[in-house]
Amino acid sequence: MNAPDRLAPGNRPRLLAGVRSALLPGGDEPAVTLLPERKALRIPLLVLLLGLTIGWTGGSIAEPIVDDGVDSRLAWPLGVLQSAPLLFAARWPLAAWRVSSAGMLLMVFVRHGEGFMPWPVTAILSMIVILFFAGVGADRQTTLGIGAVTIAGVLTPAVLFGMPGWFGTILAGLAAVALAFGDAVGGRHSAVEELRRREEQHRQDLARQAVLEERARIARELHDVVAHHMSVIAMQAEAAPYRIPDLPDAARQTFGTVRDAAREALTETRRVVGLLRADDEDAERAPQPGLDRLDDLVAAARRSGLSVELVVAGVPRPLNAGVDLSAYRIVQESLSNASRHAPGSSVRVEIRYGPRTLTVSVADDGARGALEEPQGGGHGLVGMRERVTMLGGSLTAGPREEGGWAVAAELPYGDPD
Repeated sequence: MNAPDRLAPGNRPRLLAGVRSALLPGGDEPAVTLLPERKALRIPLLVLLLGLTIGWTGGSIAEPIVDDGVDSRLAWPLGVLQSAPLLFAARWPLAAWRVSSAGMLLMVFVRHGEGFMPWPVTAILSMIVILFFAGVGADRQTTLGIGAVTIAGVLTPAVLFGMPGWFGTILAGLAAVALAFGDAVGGRHSAVEELRRREEQHRQDLARQAVLEERARIARELHDVVAHHMSVIAMQAEAAPYRIPDLPDAARQTFGTVRDAAREALTETRRVVGLLRADDEDAERAPQPGLDRLDDLVAAARRSGLSVELVVAGVPRPLNAGVDLSAYRIVQESLSNASRHAPGSSVRVEIRYGPRTLTVSVADDGARGALEEPQGGGHGLVGMRERVTMLGGSLTAGPREEGGWAVAAELPYGDPD
């Protein structure tokens, strides 16, 4: 049972169904428990229940022996059945009520016609507290069933065997009050928990809405600025051979490379824009590039004028999606930097599958001066470092002693997807 089921005004419990829920084992996990989560409150409550259980169980055993001379071999198990369930009533109230009720019913047959009532006062006190816990933990339908079974199955037989009817009525009223009070406490607790849950859900909705708005803003910027300029570059590169007469073949090839790169960048930008604008985080997404597309990346770099050597060392293995994508992006950004800052240079790309890490290294022999990072702001290197750091790896980038530039990253494998 969840909180809305308990509080729903249209829930009209049926007595027979409540009796069945009360009597049949299974599904005894309480909807609400009075055991606090904080140890500072839970431990004192458990200590109190332990003390009451010991005292009332002892009274339930001793009183029949002393007052009516009940055989101790019967008094001991019956006293334990009636009062000992109080110890676990806060956690499993239905089970505690069933055991205690069985003990009280058996006591009716053992002490029928003897004394004012068949049960010790301590057993009645235990039952009232157990009924309170049952009212707290059970739904209203089951609570009514518990009350009906207690009156019809425990108190009524006692009246039939000699207990005064007026006293049976008093005990029935006490049982009803205990159940009603427990139901009120449980209902309030359920209402508080439901309110807390809705507030937390509202906070999460606000946070998600803020993220979606920011993603939409970024998507607009990418679409209106980056995608627009990529389209212009692609169109100009496409039109250049027709607008410039007697264009050398090398220039035509260069314009073709620029056009293809711009179109690929435009496709990637549109994919990212679509991803940012997707409201459903679990919506179907286009597959991210990985090392399986490394040959296409190298071929594009060669078309741009680089002389690229690709080396794969070790035994390829399935990679975590984040590692696979990051390795691809590191190679992509390194080749882009080489093409931009050292056109026509020779580049060696090495992918090494080690025992625990994937090593990605890209080195070129192009001269760039004494720069610590390629010109242009270094955003590509920043992005690479962020990717590697997120995966718990390491990245080194800088000029080579023999000339050129080198990037090397070590990426822990993680768990393959």
